[in-house]
Amino acid sequence: MDWLSITLSISFFVTLIFLFSHFNPNIPNNKKNPKLPPGPPSFPILSRLFWLRMSPLDTEKMLRRLRLKYGPIVAIPVDSRPFIFITDRALAYKFLVNHASVSSDRPISTAHYGPLWRLLRRNLTSEVLNPSRVRSYGGARKWALGILVEDLKNQAASSRGDGVCVAIDSIFYAMFCLLALMCFGEGLGEAEIREIEKVERELLLFTKKLRVFGFMPRLTKLIFNKRWEKLMEMRRRQEEVLLPLIRARKTYVDSLLELTMPEEGGRDLSEGEMVSLCMEFLNSGTETTSTALQWIMANVVKYQHVQEKILEEVRSVVGGEAEEVEEEDLQRMPYVKAVVLEGLRRHPPLHFLLPNAVSEEVCVDEYVIPKNATVNVTVAEMGRDGKVWEEPMEFKPERFLNGGDEVDITGGGEIKMMPFGVGRRICPGTGLALLHLEYFVANLVREFEWKAVEGEEIDFSEKSEFTVIMKHPLKAKIVPRAQ
Repeated sequence: MDWLSITLSISFFVTLIFLFSHFNPNIPNNKKNPKLPPGPPSFPILSRLFWLRMSPLDTEKMLRRLRLKYGPIVAIPVDSRPFIFITDRALAYKFLVNHASVSSDRPISTAHYGPLWRLLRRNLTSEVLNPSRVRSYGGARKWALGILVEDLKNQAASSRGDGVCVAIDSIFYAMFCLLALMCFGEGLGEAEIREIEKVERELLLFTKKLRVFGFMPRLTKLIFNKRWEKLMEMRRRQEEVLLPLIRARKTYVDSLLELTMPEEGGRDLSEGEMVSLCMEFLNSGTETTSTALQWIMANVVKYQHVQEKILEEVRSVVGGEAEEVEEEDLQRMPYVKAVVLEGLRRHPPLHFLLPNAVSEEVCVDEYVIPKNATVNVTVAEMGRDGKVWEEPMEFKPERFLNGGDEVDITGGGEIKMMPFGVGRRICPGTGLALLHLEYFVANLVREFEWKAVEGEEIDFSEKSEFTVIMKHPLKAKIVPRAQ
């Protein structure tokens, strides 16, 4: 028997001892304190192992069952800090908005709500995400659109002449090119962009294997030492690729180079911190938007009447001779906006918000959420709530027209849908994401007629990766429109 088998055997017997001796005393017992959120009993170690194996889609299915038994807020005793899930939109609003001062932390040390977080967010929103700066990237959007259109045309021409393409890789690369330019500035060649994309994608997909380190990290780093070493090697490779770009220039990086942290003696950001921030910028701006765009275009293919209405609106605004739908044109395209909002409601890229940590005990209605609890809030379930949305599983952009477009997705007043979160931790790139989605949807429909492949149905099955993607990537027949 090797050392790994011995370690696992010891861990198993330790688990049995814990199971048959007592429940975890650090997790509040609902019988002792009825104000705590209800939930299933605690099974130390096994609960944690079980939790680490679950995907977001598995968690959603489990929560539907638990909600029927325990109600809209459920405490799952995973370790010394209970995992609390909020599935009701009114409770979510009270927690995320009314109690924002104590609910805006994260359960990881690198994302605490405090002076550093406020400094970095203020820098992001006042610099690269400032509306005037976003408008200045009109040329970059057109450049990325050209890359996407050309790639789709090449795919269609090379697929036995039948015009069929698989869109997701083309969408992802074009979006990544746009975000890379916003992050590092002009002058990046295709080889550099592909290398950045490669190291970013490798680490992003590898994160699925990192959940195990959330359980007894000192022990799991020993047991899974090769996995840990691979993670460290990926990180070193990220720095090798990005640091030369950071040292050379700039754009979003420009603002990072100028930042100082008053709370830490006025020091500059380290190069490692800048690498992490650049990767976060690229990941968040590429993965979620690419995922959302693929879901929206899948519905455009499935529902041809939606595509016809988009095309009619585009041509009524820009005419038939325009080379591009520009940002200013989108302001006069309410149906395109409605299609994007319906896509985000029906297929949000993330089905849960990133977890929040509670810095102080807080009461939400009759429930007490203890200090240091980790709180998770559902996103997809709220956007599909039959109490709010008529026929919620149907794709109906019209629900956002004639007053419906006044739905505030930022959580102003109430929550009906929140694809970007709400409260102080709402995604700072909300406006940029909406602009990019509207821009690419309008231009892709202007450029091509999108049809289902003969004999094949559009499959809307879901799969969990970094985001919730199409299990079977969108495959469509595209025909260039006569301009």
